[in-house]
Order: sequence, then C-alpha cells, then structure tokens
Amino acid sequence: MFSKNKNIPSLDLEQHDVLEHAQKRIKQKKRLYSHFVIFLIGSVFLVLINKILKYGADYDWFIWAITFWAFLFVIHAFNVLVTHKFMGTDWERRQRERLVAKQKKRIAEIQKEIETDFPLSNINKKERANSNDNAQDAL
Repeated sequence: MFSKNKNIPSLDLEQHDVLEHAQKRIKQKKRLYSHFVIFLIGSVFLVLINKILKYGADYDWFIWAITFWAFLFVIHAFNVLVTHKFMGTDWERRQRERLVAKQKKRIAEIQKEIETDFPLSNINKKERANSNDNAQDAL
C-alpha cells in the first residue's frame, strides 16, 4: 500500500516524442487563437479611439493599423497552420538523418585519407623499432 515500488507506466522514447510534439502544437494553436482574439479586441479599440475619441479624426489611420496587424496575423496563421505541416517533426527527422549521414561520410573520408597517408603497418613498424631501440638502450 505504501511501498516505493509502485507500478508507474513507462513511456518509450517514441511515445514521449509524440506527446511533446502534441503539446507543442497545442501551445502554438492556443497562441494563434489568443492572437486572433487580441486582434479583434484591438481593432475595435483602434476604431473607437479614432471615431469616438476623435484622435486623428481628420484621417482614418485605424484602417492602416488594422491592415498591418491583420497582415501580421496572417503570417502567424500561415506559420502555424501551413508551414508547420511541411517543416514538422518528420521534416526535422529527415534533415537530422541527412546531416548525420553526411557527417559519417565525411568522417569515413577523413579516416580513409589518414590511413592512406599514414598506414598502420608503417606506424607499427616505427613503434616496434622505437621500443626495440629503447630496450637496447636500457641494456
């Protein structure tokens, strides 16, 4: 009843990644919806300032402010809803695998170059000769 070894369900790495990705997407969409609500309230506020409070009443500047803000909102929505589908976790995984493969290929090329320039058989012969010289010097 009060034991320390409770049966805690463990998540494997893939399930953990899926849950992290889902939480990240939920947070992105929540921020997008919040941005939309703030955009609507802010737009009404800008119209009220211009028309009711007569701030800059000779020119309808709120149209430009709302248009600019709408443009920023469209960019935000495009980033969350469209771009993420193309550059989501699968894309990140493919890019990571491609870069790792590229690095492994480069390391293999460098190792081959080193083995060509400095063959192990020559190094071993030099080490043996040095160790023999050191042994003879000790005698």
